[in-house]
Amino acid sequence: MTDVFEIREEARGALANGKAIVALESTVIAHGLPHPLNIETARAMEAAVRESRAVPATIGILDGRVIVGLTAKEIERLAQAKDVVKVSRADLAAVMAGKRTGATTVASTMLIAAKAGIRTFATGGIGGVHRGVEYSMDVSADLTELGRTQVAVVCAGAKAILDLQRTLEVLETLGVPVIGFRTKEFPAFYCRESGLELLHWVATPEEAAEIMKVQWEIRGADMGGILIVNPPPAESALPRQMIETFIGKALEEAARKGIKGKEATPFLLREVGRLSEGKTLEANVDLLVSNARLAGLIAAAYSASR
Repeated sequence: MTDVFEIREEARGALANGKAIVALESTVIAHGLPHPLNIETARAMEAAVRESRAVPATIGILDGRVIVGLTAKEIERLAQAKDVVKVSRADLAAVMAGKRTGATTVASTMLIAAKAGIRTFATGGIGGVHRGVEYSMDVSADLTELGRTQVAVVCAGAKAILDLQRTLEVLETLGVPVIGFRTKEFPAFYCRESGLELLHWVATPEEAAEIMKVQWEIRGADMGGILIVNPPPAESALPRQMIETFIGKALEEAARKGIKGKEATPFLLREVGRLSEGKTLEANVDLLVSNARLAGLIAAAYSASR
């Protein structure tokens, strides 16, 4: 697999020596944030992981090769290129076989991280069940990946544009533990509250690491991933009702333009950002860095426990 799958030196050394390591996705770089904020945020996330005594490993696909631990120049390439494919699990083989360049989603980043031996992954918000799913049948592959892949995903809940109640129901059906970090309520990406109560929560990175350890040491069971939800920083989080108003308008605009499938999420996030006059963009960046910092602390605690 060395021709198509490369773990770079720093990440390889961390894995070989049992050091803490955190996977980071690249869709947020190529498709989630505008340039040059995408580069700045990617750097800030890697720095936050390092501040937490862990090694960052940003994952992407360059000319058909999966790279675990992109360099700064390679991150800049993904951030500025115009032909980067948004790669979920279903797209991985075709993009690699076609020698194309791709940015990994939550689902594909989880898959690659698990194959590399990385157990902790930080992102902004996972995908989930879309509003109007009874008509579109649009359910993110992130959920099924969480149900089968042994990686702990640190995030600010699911993206606020989704049907959060149904997303939690699917996660429960798939057997995915949803653990609040210092919260008893499922966060809604830009918002600290959703009105949805959590059954389980932890107060420290060490407690989160213990759940990871127990989850994957259960004998005779094929246990999948864990979702650790971290509310966005209070200083940039936004009121739930305001965001719901913006989402309603964005959904109407998407329907009017016939936008669906993979294009729906980035369009809706951009539209909500426009309506909020950039406030959601600020919240997005802050929560990405906050999640990276927490993931580093959890990865360090998990490494120490083993």
